[in-house]
Amino acid sequence: MPLSQKRAPDSPAIPDRLYFKIGDVARICEVETYVLRFWETQFPQLKPNKSGTGQRLYRRRDVELALEIKQLVHGQGYTLSGARQAMEQLHRKRSPQEATPPDLPPAGDEASQQAQSLASTINRARAELREIAGLLASPDPKPARRRSRVVELPPSSGSLFPA
Repeated sequence: MPLSQKRAPDSPAIPDRLYFKIGDVARICEVETYVLRFWETQFPQLKPNKSGTGQRLYRRRDVELALEIKQLVHGQGYTLSGARQAMEQLHRKRSPQEATPPDLPPAGDEASQQAQSLASTINRARAELREIAGLLASPDPKPARRRSRVVELPPSSGSLFPA
């Protein structure tokens, strides 16, 4: 049984908002704010954004992750390292499924032609960038000729200010 289904029956409702402050997440998860800050150090998956003033801004997926961690640690009795391993295993299981590409349209389809055109444009851009990187990495064939900073005047007159 996946971890998300284990916590589904008793999980609190998460309001429909874009960002949550740490106090809001603490109330939803029913833990103290310092616990959330500590979990951030223990679980690399839990990384809330920070505002310009340094305030933590959690997204919905961060809140769901915090609830998942709480369920593992408080509900199922995992240690923090055990919960971290369980989260990593869950992430590994989901990764191959999410990485599978969607079904491609038939070869003669207009969408397929657009995809091929886009792929060729990207390949040309990559080739040009490689060429530019090669030019930047190679040493100059001829060093720039430096001019002398002091201009010599012909000794036509003995004056400091030639006419």
